[in-house]
Amino acid sequence: MSLITKAFLSAALSLPILVGAQNYPNKPIRLVVPYAPGGAVDVLGRPVAQKLSELLGQSVIVDNKPGANATLGTDNVARSPGDGYSILLTSVVHYLVPLFSKNVPYDAYKDFAPIAQIATTPNILAVHPSLPVNNVKEFIDYAHKNPDKLFYGTTGVGSTHHLAGVLLASTAKINLEHLPYKGGNPTINDALGGQIPVVILTAPTILPYAKQGRLKALGVIEGKRSKALPDLPTIGETVVGYAVPDLWLGVLGPIGLSKSIVEKLNLALRQSVNTPEVKQRLESSGFEVTGTQTADEFNVSIRTDMDAFKKIINTSGIKPE
Repeated sequence: MSLITKAFLSAALSLPILVGAQNYPNKPIRLVVPYAPGGAVDVLGRPVAQKLSELLGQSVIVDNKPGANATLGTDNVARSPGDGYSILLTSVVHYLVPLFSKNVPYDAYKDFAPIAQIATTPNILAVHPSLPVNNVKEFIDYAHKNPDKLFYGTTGVGSTHHLAGVLLASTAKINLEHLPYKGGNPTINDALGGQIPVVILTAPTILPYAKQGRLKALGVIEGKRSKALPDLPTIGETVVGYAVPDLWLGVLGPIGLSKSIVEKLNLALRQSVNTPEVKQRLESSGFEVTGTQTADEFNVSIRTDMDAFKKIINTSGIKPE
């Protein structure tokens, strides 16, 4: 076979891929949220999906698939074709869950293609008003005096909220018992009802109830105060050495996505969160909009964040079960 013939065949084989990418999208896109409606990821996904629909000229439908610590909906995307019509709105927790569970049905790295980071959100330690504490110091003092009474609810095993409680227990030398739920909404409902005295959840989930006096926000788990909550101190301001990496939210796709589709989605997602109306809506809910990284830059930042989380996990002696 001549070099010219080989070149022609190679170009012919690549043509459908190029044409497909140029025509993408030509049907509705499914944005899978592996959490229950009403939680932080869902709250972020609604306005983003609406704006994406406008930018891409096709409907972007939010598909909530909660369960099995977010692995149910995530596995659904992992098994979907790599054509850009099923994508996953998730968080750094996607990469944390396999460090806690041996039963994850996919490889968090090999089965997914990072597309775009679009926001971070501060996370808050909050308590039911019946708990007689008003700040982190009082909370730790109370925990020392009541070593068997403090349970904290989170969105699940392997969440940043779970790790925040693990780190707080070890650095402040207190006893905290973890209660995993299937998302922010069921967790907050039990906290509001007084069934659990403590929660560690995202700011968008906590803030509406803190403003109503139905919960008391005590501190931010990250290493810096939130732009949206400048008066709320970090836990690290009271507990030396305490800080949890930022909880980012972003979009992944199944492995096999073409580079051109990844780049198109990356640009559209970044544009969507940075349009004034969407940005204002998200920031008023407690998110901090990012949307500045390319897909390759997002991939690098994932590895950096995971190094920090693995250090917390290894120091705590947590092993996958």
